[in-house]
Amino acid sequence: MESVSTLPGQLVRTRRFALGVPGRFTVAPDGATVLFLRGRAGDDPATCLWALELDSGTQRLLADPAVLLGMSSTGIGAYATDAAVELVAFTLAGALWTVDVADGRARRLPAEGPAADPRPDPAGRRIAYVSGGALRVIEADGTGDRAIAAPDGPDVTFGVASLGGPRGYWWAPDGARLLVTRVDSAGVELWHTADPAEPAVVPRAVRYAVAGTANAEVTLWIAGLDGARTEARWDRGAFEYVPGAGWDAHGPYAVVQSRDQRTVRFLGIDPADGGTTVLTEQRDECWVQVVSGLPTRSGSGALIAHADLRGTRHLTVDGFTVTPPGLQLRAVLGVDGDEVLFTASEDPTETHVWSYRATDGVRRLSAEAGVHSGVRRGGTLVHVARCADQPGGRVTVVREGKPAVPIASLVERPVLDVHATPLVLGPRELRGVLYLPSWHRPDGGRLPVLLDPYGGAGRQRVTAELDWRCLVSQWFAEQGFAVLVADGRGTPGRGPDWERDVHGDLFGPVLDDQVAALQEAARLRPELDLGRVGIRGWSFGGSLAVLAVLRRPDVFHAAVAGAGVTDQRLYHAYWRERFLGHPDEFPERYEACSLVRAAPKLTRPLLLTHGLADDKSHPANTLRLSSALLAAGRPHEVLLLPGAGHQAITEDLLWHQVRFLQRHLGVH
Repeated sequence: MESVSTLPGQLVRTRRFALGVPGRFTVAPDGATVLFLRGRAGDDPATCLWALELDSGTQRLLADPAVLLGMSSTGIGAYATDAAVELVAFTLAGALWTVDVADGRARRLPAEGPAADPRPDPAGRRIAYVSGGALRVIEADGTGDRAIAAPDGPDVTFGVASLGGPRGYWWAPDGARLLVTRVDSAGVELWHTADPAEPAVVPRAVRYAVAGTANAEVTLWIAGLDGARTEARWDRGAFEYVPGAGWDAHGPYAVVQSRDQRTVRFLGIDPADGGTTVLTEQRDECWVQVVSGLPTRSGSGALIAHADLRGTRHLTVDGFTVTPPGLQLRAVLGVDGDEVLFTASEDPTETHVWSYRATDGVRRLSAEAGVHSGVRRGGTLVHVARCADQPGGRVTVVREGKPAVPIASLVERPVLDVHATPLVLGPRELRGVLYLPSWHRPDGGRLPVLLDPYGGAGRQRVTAELDWRCLVSQWFAEQGFAVLVADGRGTPGRGPDWERDVHGDLFGPVLDDQVAALQEAARLRPELDLGRVGIRGWSFGGSLAVLAVLRRPDVFHAAVAGAGVTDQRLYHAYWRERFLGHPDEFPERYEACSLVRAAPKLTRPLLLTHGLADDKSHPANTLRLSSALLAAGRPHEVLLLPGAGHQAITEDLLWHQVRFLQRHLGVH
């Protein structure tokens, strides 16, 4: 049991098995060089930049934080290159650096700090970056640093992504101008996050647009290198969200979405005067799903998008579906000329890499069961295969007619093995997996059951890969539980109808599916004791855990809930209004989904935990629920985590959850 007991420490030390895993791949236009990030070991946080020369098989270290800074406590979090992949720009400890791919010479530029999100222009002559809310440009030789778009108000930023997207500005192909996001948050509610353990520290103020309140005003501008700007014009009153934008060979473009998220438009932007043209429009009576990487255009100008038809999310090219029924589009990974690289699922537990070209049709490029992804350019595919054998997956570089070249992962081997059985449960064919203790034998008696779901739209838990969450479920099993994980309605991978079954009722179908999965699993596996059932979850899963003991105390006998949203009006407008609509229009939906209102129904043991520095699900959610429970005379436990954010995980926190569940479910 020693190895089992040390898993929580390994999770913290390896940052959930993320260290030592190669990632963020860039392929040169000729397909002969691949850049990537990876640390030196599975517990090394100093992520380095590497170059793999495929013709020689040589792997070179381009940028090492320990060498550049004289220390190794921080790493390179992201980087960008010019079009030829000859010049790389990155930030390290707030400073702007470049490195020449050919000779490996690194240089620190005298840029304004702290710098973030640097991107060379396509020719590698200059680098744009963000600092202090301004978009700045500096010549590649370190001269001429200047702001080309500076904040004109205390709550204004230029070049910073909106809606959590990856980018906030885009170079024109000729490097003479940029498309820039301007975000004005002055009208957004001001919230404060404090650390009661440090009373002398002033609370941190953040703008947070919760359901029913004003969003930030997002606009797009064509910015010249001399500071001249032209605004892109569209009906922002009708389309206030900007979930995507870019500048390709056919000009600048934007993806805009109505507040009710039922309409999305793909706009072409005239770089001369900022006028816009609607290139395509999508509508849905619930919401239009914004698919990662879409809409976009091919090298010949074909419009690449998606369509939800008869239960399938299809890839479309110029309005025509090119993928078959039952193949669920997940994301578009990139477009190289007229070839589209995308991910899609036939079985919801697996995600495979596919390509589409008009001359070849649709082809699957990955084979073994797993969750696959990749990058393709110049005939070279960097294939990432996340399967059930190791966290982080395996990376292989594939070129036609040449031997495959692996990129080694240095992730640590987990200290415990997973003992999991995949399940297909009930009439809805819910995908599940059952984790049993390694020491359990068929004649060893019945085990209390612990449900360990997420259940929300953002993530599946049941996939054909080994990730850190699987290891946590197994670790809980080793403490004396049969751990059941199931994905119900609302989760990705089963198509648009499955996702939209939770429209208007965020929790009801999800909880019903968890109960159905539990009952069917117990029918199949008699060692599951339905007289002792617990549930634990974090974020959406935390809300689900609270709901389980409030609505179904006949099924669930104890719950551990972390960082859950208990009042749906206390969560981000974009993410909550998608499912429940605007609270002024549908107040009854918010009332029905309020865990605070249902607090007097609690009759089962409940542990609430929340990081006090959580800026995604504010600690007010847990505190308001606790207050309502106290007012109703309902005993419960609260564990607050000073300084912890939304994804809090510590050894002590995991052990505290285990002991709570063991105590209340009769595990000795």
